[in-house]
Amino acid sequence: MNRQSQRWLLAGLALWTLSPMLMLGLRALTPAWRYPGILPDAIDVWPVISTSAGGRVTSSLLTSVVLALVTGPMSAALGFLIAATIVRARKGLRHLTLALALFAVIAPPIAFGVWLQVAVLALGLGGTLTGVFLAHLVPATGYLTLFAVGVFTSFDFSLDDEARTLGASRWQVWSRVIMPIIKGRAAEGAVLGGLVSWGQLAITLLIGGGVVRTLPVELLSLVESGNDQLGSLAALWMSIPPLCAIGLLRVGTTRSGAAL
Repeated sequence: MNRQSQRWLLAGLALWTLSPMLMLGLRALTPAWRYPGILPDAIDVWPVISTSAGGRVTSSLLTSVVLALVTGPMSAALGFLIAATIVRARKGLRHLTLALALFAVIAPPIAFGVWLQVAVLALGLGGTLTGVFLAHLVPATGYLTLFAVGVFTSFDFSLDDEARTLGASRWQVWSRVIMPIIKGRAAEGAVLGGLVSWGQLAITLLIGGGVVRTLPVELLSLVESGNDQLGSLAALWMSIPPLCAIGLLRVGTTRSGAAL
């Protein structure tokens, strides 16, 4: 395949990948798009944003942002601490911890959410933002533990041992030795944890009980009610963080000299 053919193939793949986003963007701008019209009747987005449903979408967007901003760094901290501990632990404990982290990742969200619902209700936090945050933290920490194990597998722990020999405390080892080395990967982990929280639907419904309205929950409600324009707009907003994360990953790999 020559270079020109490769360019046409890549252009076709890019168009195929971006076409759903383009359709969502166009539908978000149109109050009505009736069959058999190829183009929408009109373009006007303000009326649907100014409705009470638009206000609920904005509120749910803020709720999702808050949950992601809190869950991301917290799950990264827990995941990296767990990973740093188990990579040096005996094989049985390491395998058990990794199995539990993997279970939190691959378990069906609806089944896993039922178990989390029982635990959160026992704490008296059902239908609260705190309860939803704790529920989001479980799968996010599972993802981050697996991510951080890969980071620490190649980490030189002799630096840790030397610092402890020289009298450094555990906190000093983490803050002055380990973190300066892995801070880039820790930031990537925080973004990953935030994205895990951002996309949670089943767990949020089960724990939040319909009281805590995140953007995925509100999007589901809009789709069920037939509000296609506002639903398309909410879907676009949901797509923004993953797209930004891809951009940040591209910048990071470019600076580090890695290929993406």
